[in-house]
Amino acid sequence: MTLWLTGDPSADRLLSEDPFALLVGMLLDQQVTMESAFAGPSKIADRMGGLDPGRIAAADPDEFVALCSTPPAVHRYPGSMAGRIQAVAAEVVGTYGGDVTRLWTDGVPDGATVLRRLKALPGFGDQKARIFLALLGKQAGVTPDGWREAAGAYGDVDARRSIADVTDPQSLAEVRATKQAAKAAAKAARG
Repeated sequence: MTLWLTGDPSADRLLSEDPFALLVGMLLDQQVTMESAFAGPSKIADRMGGLDPGRIAAADPDEFVALCSTPPAVHRYPGSMAGRIQAVAAEVVGTYGGDVTRLWTDGVPDGATVLRRLKALPGFGDQKARIFLALLGKQAGVTPDGWREAAGAYGDVDARRSIADVTDPQSLAEVRATKQAAKAAAKAARG
């Protein structure tokens, strides 16, 4: 799997090779550009000499906030996101033995089960979990039975709704246009 989510070859390589990096990128994907969110794991890995969930979970919270806040910051809100990253890392360690792939491999789960497991993670609501499931299915080859149905509209073939559909600069522009149109329609509906 070779992902194009950030436009930075090094950051995209980490996302392609490390499922925990991909999960953290999805966690960070709020109130910043998609590229910035998914570049966050690479910044952490560079500063920590790797992206080990156990090390992140066990890190001193104040030191981890400082690491995430160092310019360029990991996120627009580095303090609160540092706590969320550590909480997700602790859940991955505590529930899945540090192996994030167990979210979608333990017991040969169907799409609904993977979605439920994702929604149980700190910082993953319904929409974020559905988008991540679609990203796994569309780009990472993780296709449990019923994954498209569980992902909802994000699992649609040829959709341009989310990061799950970003494969190059053109598709990124198409996803952005879809999001802008949805925001404009919502604003118009509010009057």
